[in-house]
Amino acid sequence: MAHIVILGAGIGGLPAAYETRQELGDEHKITVVSAEPYFQFVPSNPWVAVGWRNRDDITFPIEPYLKRKNIDFIAQAVERIDAKGNRLELADGETVEYDYLIITTGAKLMFDEVEGSGPHGGHTQSVCTIDHAEQAYDDFKKLVENPGPVIVGAMPGASCYGPAYEYVFILDSALRKKKIRHKVPITYVTAEPYIGHLGLGGVGDSKGMLESEMRAHDIKWITNAKTTRVDEGVMHVEELDDNGEVKQKHELPFHHSMMLPAFKGVDCVAEVEDLCNPRGFVKVDDYQRSPTYPNIFAAGVAIAIPPIDKTPVPTGAPKTGYMIESMVTAIVHNIHAELSGEGEPNSKGTWQAICLADFGDRGAAFIALPQIPPRNVNWFAAGKWVHLAKIAFEKYFIRKMKKGTSEPLYEKYIMRAIGLNRLEK
Repeated sequence: MAHIVILGAGIGGLPAAYETRQELGDEHKITVVSAEPYFQFVPSNPWVAVGWRNRDDITFPIEPYLKRKNIDFIAQAVERIDAKGNRLELADGETVEYDYLIITTGAKLMFDEVEGSGPHGGHTQSVCTIDHAEQAYDDFKKLVENPGPVIVGAMPGASCYGPAYEYVFILDSALRKKKIRHKVPITYVTAEPYIGHLGLGGVGDSKGMLESEMRAHDIKWITNAKTTRVDEGVMHVEELDDNGEVKQKHELPFHHSMMLPAFKGVDCVAEVEDLCNPRGFVKVDDYQRSPTYPNIFAAGVAIAIPPIDKTPVPTGAPKTGYMIESMVTAIVHNIHAELSGEGEPNSKGTWQAICLADFGDRGAAFIALPQIPPRNVNWFAAGKWVHLAKIAFEKYFIRKMKKGTSEPLYEKYIMRAIGLNRLEK
């Protein structure tokens, strides 16, 4: 009997647990280790930040649902990974030994890289976690009481831009519903070299369509933006030219700001010798396996993916839900191949970017197949249907996580909703 331990219980970790149980059957032990006792559907956090969802809508306790599938759960932070000894050292002093380790921890949020940023002791908000989103909602309510300028965007080195675009448009919609949008100038400040870059070098006509959406919603923007410091009520930004030289310096006043940070690997993962790159992300081969530790696999935000292109202000490549799902499936199949005696791992993840982004009453969808250009499919579209699809997908994903199935959610539903089959014909 092998013991498979999954570190992290988010959009990658929980499906990994269910799919591992389904693929391996009941003869092997599976344990999920997470610092938090609850699952949170992170894509809904921008809605929480304006009061359109609450914690109970998008979170649920993990342990009862895993128990139904005969999967153990430990709600503890990991202090250290002993990769050579095949064990985890937990915050409470206990240890967990493993035969295989699947890392789906997500990332460490690097607010510290920009002085004065972040929701804990800084002056900007975040939608990266449910706790941050709730705090952002408290700040949003203050904005409603005292309207004024707003700044939304992404810091240097950020790699996840979708939530920033979502939030700026959702915020715009929320303010219009309260009939105070005319009192709130909004500026989008981003490390991207142009609107719609998305860390992907653009997808289809994402630049033109997102610029058009911003103009239609009276949202100004600054790209190639290197945010250097945030004081209370003032953001300091250097706008760079294409050569990386300072083109203009801005001191932007704000009453409310939500800025996505750069990511690093979480400490316990980053500290493992020869496991990660300098930013603490796990280096993996084509089979999602560590070249140094062949019994350690990783998926999602935790893995190292090089930037799509070189930009004046550093930008990273996103890891979207469909990509994470395909990585998890590859990992499970590869572990099964080893345990069943079929041979070396041979399953590869599909590194393709597929995303639904809500804009409050409309939305945008994109497909980049593969994620790294040149692409077979390079498509971007916007409309009311995306907003409705995002709502439906939220409810479906949460229901499936409670039910404990490993159905390929993104592939079956998002790709059908966007009409990928039609596009490929």
